[in-house]
Formats: sequence, structure tokens, C-alpha cells
Amino acid sequence: MSKSQDLYKHAKARIPGGTQLLSKRPEQFLPNQWPNYAVKAKGCEVWDLDGNHYYDLTSNGIGSCLLGYADPDVTAAVVKRVENGSMSTLNAPEEVYLADRLCEIHPWAEMVRFARTGGETCAVAVRIARATTKRDVIAICGYHGWSDWYLAANIAMKDGLDELLLPGLSPTGVPKILGGTAIPIRHGHVDEFDAVIREYGDRLAAVIMEPFRHEVPAPGYLEHIRDEVHRVGALLIFDEITIGWRYTFGGCHLTTGVNPDIAVFAKALGNGHPIGAVIGTKEAMDAAQDSFISSTYWTEAVGPTAALAVIDKMEKTRAWEVAMRVGETVQKDWMDAASRYGVKISCTGIPCLAHFGFEEDGLARKTLYTKLMLDQGFLGTTMIYPTICHTDEILALHRDAIDKVFRKMGEIIPKGPDAVRAAIGGPVCQSGFKRLVD
Repeated sequence: MSKSQDLYKHAKARIPGGTQLLSKRPEQFLPNQWPNYAVKAKGCEVWDLDGNHYYDLTSNGIGSCLLGYADPDVTAAVVKRVENGSMSTLNAPEEVYLADRLCEIHPWAEMVRFARTGGETCAVAVRIARATTKRDVIAICGYHGWSDWYLAANIAMKDGLDELLLPGLSPTGVPKILGGTAIPIRHGHVDEFDAVIREYGDRLAAVIMEPFRHEVPAPGYLEHIRDEVHRVGALLIFDEITIGWRYTFGGCHLTTGVNPDIAVFAKALGNGHPIGAVIGTKEAMDAAQDSFISSTYWTEAVGPTAALAVIDKMEKTRAWEVAMRVGETVQKDWMDAASRYGVKISCTGIPCLAHFGFEEDGLARKTLYTKLMLDQGFLGTTMIYPTICHTDEILALHRDAIDKVFRKMGEIIPKGPDAVRAAIGGPVCQSGFKRLVD
């Protein structure tokens, strides 16, 4: 076995679940064959524990590195701050500078609180909404992390969250008394939203939703959500953690004319350095002072220092436009190559979060695609979060690689499912959350 496989085998005995993040589990990609560990990452290239080099055409840090890995300008700002000390008894002035910057970009917002992860950031926003409204029920529309308040949706409805991103999320360990406090709604289903308003309106603290994810909402949809939420005295929270800064500078809601009461950011805001932000109107946010929301490492200086440098670099490079252009190119290349060799796929999604799916035997063919891309020197799966480091030269290499991969798949698939699994040379990838059994 390789060093990578040996270490992961040990990790599964030492770390419950093997990794800290479900989305980085090797079982989600290519069980027993995925490189697993990076010792270096630069731009959109990574080097694994065994010295192999790959171009990353997958999630690029689970969507956190829109500027690419180890961006030199962000790194320089962070290193300077680390050398001057990133923690002390006093507060970091960068958190005030970052709060001002975010409110300049979002003129509707007046106050800001910071955390360091997306899950924390959503939990803080929900706590503030409950403190402001003095109500308990939260309606959810999208993926918002691992916290009790969110997984409570799967207590009353075992599979309530399945269609919101990750299927199979277990509420094990979440107090059963929280059942009925989080109500899932599918994006775009106005009837489901209206039913929640009718049933829970006078108990509803907030609706938290991803304004965009896989597609731009229909005209009037977000306006209807906002107006009904406000009519019943609740707050509207936009979760921009995944789409934020990719669709446009500052977050996709800025293109809609619909302002929330609170918005949350993380991922691309730090470009690989931990930072999350909760921004909102004074009326929505001021009650944060009435609730104990406090953590030592929310006061370290690296996160806000990185975010300030990231925002400057995103604005200078117009990173969102690059991400859209790269995504459009990759979508076209997927479709063209698959069509040439008779492999049936469907390509959907906003280009800055591009993905495709196989129309038959999806998980097995996805695993085979990943295996064959790895053989070509690419971390490749059925989705990409583009970065500004996906240059035309790298996209040309990728185009050549996927041509070879779809050609090979076009030869294997007609031989049947057994041939697909034989070509994988190992287990098929998992989908969603599952307990590891070895």
C-alpha cells in the first residue's frame, strides 16, 4: 500500500469517521485509491504524501479557495500578521476593518459578528434570530452545517434534509426535544413555504436559505419569501457560504434586489484561512448582546487579516467573472467529450458551481470517471468549484484528459455494469452520510 493508504487506514482507527469533514472522505471519491493527503497545494495543483502531482478540478478546498491554493497576496498578509502575533489579550483591529468593509459592500447591513467556520456562522445567525424574535422555530432551505439546530429537522422527519444537499444525515446525539424546531422546505416550492407560514407563522423566528445554489430562482420567488417572512414578524437569513463571492462580488443576493435581515459568509471569504461572518441590520443583530455568543479563537487576527486581503484580491481580479467563465468552459468540455463517445450525462448548475451526472448507474460511473481522471493526473469528479488559477493552459490539459477518459468509458460501459466495476478495481464511492464500518 502507498503511504497515503497506510495513513488513512490508521486514521480510521484513530479518528472517528476517518476525516474531520465528510466531503473529504476518500469513500466519497475513490475508496482505497484516492490520494487522501496533500503535503503541498499551490494554485490548483496538489502534491500527495507519495510525491504524486495532480491538477485539482474538483472542489478546490471544498469551495474555500476561489483564488487558488496559497495565494501569494493573502499568504503575505497572513505571514506578516503571524510574525506580529495573531493572538493577545487585546482585540485585533482587523476585525473592525473587516466589519466596515463588509458593510460597505452590503449597504443594507449595519452590524457584524465573526466566527471561524461556516457551521458556527450559521449557528450564530440562528441564535441571533431567535434572540431578536423571541421565537424558536426555524424554517430551512438548503444545507447549513452539522449543528443541533439544523439536524433537528431529521428528528420529526427521518429524511427531512435528504433533498437539501446531503442525504442520510443522522440526528444521533441531537436532543429529541428539539424535534419540530427546524422545518425543511425545498428551494422553489412556494406551496411548501406557504404551508410553513400558515402552520408556524406566529412561532417562526426565521427562514434561513441559500438564495441560489443549483439554479437562479424564478422571478418573484425571493420577494415572496421576504414579504411573507416579514408579514409574520420573522427574519430572513441568506446563507451565502457556498455561492457567496462566486456569482458576484459580495454574494448572489446583491443581484436580486432582495435584501435579507441577516446574511452569513465563510469558505471563499478566507481562501483557506478560517473566517466566517454574520452581517445584518441593526434591528436584527442588536439582540446578539442579549445572548451569550463568545469564543476565544473568534478573536485571533489571522482570519480577518486573510479576509481583508481576499476581498481586495477578488475585487482586483474580478474573480467571480473568472469562475463563471471557467465553469462554462468545463461544462462545455464535459458535454462535448461525453457526446463524442456516446456516454450519457446531464450537465446542470450555475457555471461557478458546475456539475454533471450520469444518466444510468450513476455512482459506479462516477467512481470510474474519478479513477480514470486520476490516471491522467487530475483530481476529477462530477463537479468543479472554479478558481482564478484554472488557466487556459490547464483547461486545455483538462480537455485532453476528459477526452481520453470519456473515450475509455465509451468502450467500457457497453460491456455492462460488471465491466464498469472491474475497471474501477475497488469499491464504488459512497453518496451522502454513512457510518464507516471499517
